Amino acid sequence: MAEQQQKLRTIPEIDLGDISRYRGELMGLAMVFIMFFHIGLPRYDTFFGLMRLGNIGVDIFLFLSGIGLWFSWMKMPSMKHFFSRRYLRIYPAWLIVSCLYYIPRFRGGDALAWIDLAGDILINWDFWLNGELTFWYVPATMMLYIFAPAYMELIKRHPAYRWIPILMILWCVAVQWVAPINDAVGHLEIFWSRVPIFFIGINMGEMVRQGRRMDGMSIWLILLVFLAGLTLSLYLEQVKHGQFPLFIERLVYIPLTISAILLLNFLIRRTANRLKQCFRFLGTVSLEIYLIHVQFVLLYLPKHWGYWSKFVVMAIISVPLAWLLSKAADWISAQLSKCLPK
Repeated sequence: MAEQQQKLRTIPEIDLGDISRYRGELMGLAMVFIMFFHIGLPRYDTFFGLMRLGNIGVDIFLFLSGIGLWFSWMKMPSMKHFFSRRYLRIYPAWLIVSCLYYIPRFRGGDALAWIDLAGDILINWDFWLNGELTFWYVPATMMLYIFAPAYMELIKRHPAYRWIPILMILWCVAVQWVAPINDAVGHLEIFWSRVPIFFIGINMGEMVRQGRRMDGMSIWLILLVFLAGLTLSLYLEQVKHGQFPLFIERLVYIPLTISAILLLNFLIRRTANRLKQCFRFLGTVSLEIYLIHVQFVLLYLPKHWGYWSKFVVMAIISVPLAWLLSKAADWISAQLSKCLPK
């Protein structure tokens, strides 16, 4: 009897494999968070800090992307397979949207203007040159993909190099406060401050792949980290917004993201299947929703509408458009894959 009571009091272990198991649902939730973030609110609104915290959706995407890349690399450590699969997933959707966005805004000009148009359409090079933030996540992700295989192979052979993200955090500090570095690449702060969480995701990939488990008592530490990160981020945004370098909060997002994902898995596991299917569907078209929801939907909604009215209408319009975009991108990917050498 005493043994049975002890079992009832035991906190279940935390299965890291759930991060992969519920990856689609997590990506769907991350996209919802990002949509919350992109709808503006007055600075004095009591919901302002929480709205700004929706920015963590980007970090969730990058963390999960890093884990997914590790799975793919361990399954087939081929550079050709890696890049063809990754870029065929992202690039066709990007190319469609970049053409729809940049070409109508082009007013002609000299040869440099045409080169600039081509650069924006092909790789969004105004982000890299000038920090222009329209669709910034896509070129940033494609750049991270370039370095991911070398990093994965490095940590496979020499696990001690998993500490490299610490150097990436130091680099963020240097970008902010070392004048020559800031002058050269400070306009890319939004990229540098997201690099560590991506490679930390790669670092955790093997633990997730093996379905490692954490002691059930770890839940209290996870809750403590989550509440500390959440409270600090809300304070920074609600009280100190505009008074601190943004990379500071994005470094706070690192422990907040990982703890939030572990807690969200706990909730997703207990969520009705129908709701899980909805979030999973959003996850499958999350890239397309990201590309569409601001520049092609939100900007055209009446400015006087309330926050929740904008969110609902934006979601209702963006999701089916994203699904259509995904189908068009899938068709292009299929045609391009036929042209690639076997």
